[in-house]
Amino acid sequence: MTTGSKRAITPLALLAAASLLAGCGGDGGSGSNDVTVWMYPVIADPKANSAYWKQVEKDFEAANPGTRVTVEEQPWENRDEKLATALGSGKGPDVVLLNPDQVPQYLGNGALRPVDKAVEGIEESFLPNAVKALSHDGRLYAVPIYHTVTTTLYNKRLLDRAGVKEPPTTWDEIRAAAPKLKRAGVAVLDYSASNEATLNLNFYPLLWQAGGRVFSEDGRKAAFNGPEGVAALTFLTDLYKAGAVPRTALTNTNIFADHPLGKQQAAMGFSNTLADADLARRTWGAENVVVGKPLRDVEQVSFGVPGGLGLNADSRNVAGAEKFLAFMAQPERIRSLGEASGFLSPRTDVTVAGDAPYAKQFQEALPFAHPGEPSPVARQLMSLIAPEIQAALTGRKSPKEALDAAAAQADDLLARQR
Repeated sequence: MTTGSKRAITPLALLAAASLLAGCGGDGGSGSNDVTVWMYPVIADPKANSAYWKQVEKDFEAANPGTRVTVEEQPWENRDEKLATALGSGKGPDVVLLNPDQVPQYLGNGALRPVDKAVEGIEESFLPNAVKALSHDGRLYAVPIYHTVTTTLYNKRLLDRAGVKEPPTTWDEIRAAAPKLKRAGVAVLDYSASNEATLNLNFYPLLWQAGGRVFSEDGRKAAFNGPEGVAALTFLTDLYKAGAVPRTALTNTNIFADHPLGKQQAAMGFSNTLADADLARRTWGAENVVVGKPLRDVEQVSFGVPGGLGLNADSRNVAGAEKFLAFMAQPERIRSLGEASGFLSPRTDVTVAGDAPYAKQFQEALPFAHPGEPSPVARQLMSLIAPEIQAALTGRKSPKEALDAAAAQADDLLARQR
């Protein structure tokens, strides 16, 4: 397999540069009985992840004699660069796990094939938002196999110590609780503002809660610097200046166990996962864990995405790959993957791990899940916004100045895509 480049080249540029090297036919011919799948650590425990996919290989081959599937485990690190290089050179996998923001990224260079055939007759069994997030121009480009969602997580011990009787569920309630918690020696809200942290789990949910958008409706301009974005960043910077968001926010990277919330130095988080809640149960004690609905301001919304299996446009075994997609879309597969990974079901007729601690609360948060705003430059845009958020937090710029500076760079980036 092709190794990932560490040069600062965008996935789209890599695809364009490598297209001359493509060695596979673009007609999707079935020149092989093999199907290669690139899978990522969707199951946190490495051994469990490996064991799960080995069993999938065996079960698929038993159900589909004559077709051999190989699931190759890939790291999250340098994911886009490695995948873009592989797809562009014609040496990529037949099937690959994709998030919604990756679909337009690779579709723009013709690297993906529609997968509607794999879910023919069962389309209505999937959550409409999951299908919409993985579709483009009415065609599905990745079959949903799991769904993530984040929501609020509270430390009842810390809230009780500060005399906060009800967990804050709105921005105003957070503002009101902040002084009480500060007097008790803890922050009210955990936040990750490092350049390595995804904005899908920090700034974007606040932007959406304020009623804002990342991009304009037509996707051609930045919109995050509008009044809603300024309100969201002002909310955040005011809390930071007051000590209600930990100073370590500048280096936090969305890793629960290593940050103030996990260490019981902050009373709540607003974009936590089911795995975070389970770890909190084991470290804080179940009596101190409260899982709530997504945070609310103008809107009540959280981040959550379907993970889907996409099909390489240059696959040598399209028919075999489609069989694998259909296999993974089956209810029993959706359920088993959810139970192993802790993720939720993208199907309306499958409920995952209903008896697991906090699964019900996260299931209840699913209707509020926002999958993000797809764009070929979505990942690059985050690298432009993150430093400006840091500038606002540290007082070097006002929230409006910081977002306007990021928007100017974003508009230039978007203009170059046209």
